[in-house]
Amino acid sequence: MDVLKLLFEYFPTAVFTGKALVFISEDWRVELTEHKNADFSQLTKHLPLVRVKIFKKALNGEFVPGHYEDFQLDSINELASQLEKYIQFAIGTNIRENA
Repeated sequence: MDVLKLLFEYFPTAVFTGKALVFISEDWRVELTEHKNADFSQLTKHLPLVRVKIFKKALNGEFVPGHYEDFQLDSINELASQLEKYIQFAIGTNIRENA
């Protein structure tokens, strides 16, 4: 299951690059990337880890990496909800309306 493709359906303002889900605005860039667990000893299936990277536009116009956070929740709905909340608090804008 490709989690980023499922999240792309949840976030209509995002752009899917094939390897990341990107929200971009005049001042911010947010990237969501998927990281699969290589531990084959686990018997239970979990959704892959989703890393959220926040970038802020500097005075020179470049996007400078700020911080990142990893999310791994078993429900795609809960994952999308928590990602949305985290990103909105981090950048101070509603990502579902305009990035």
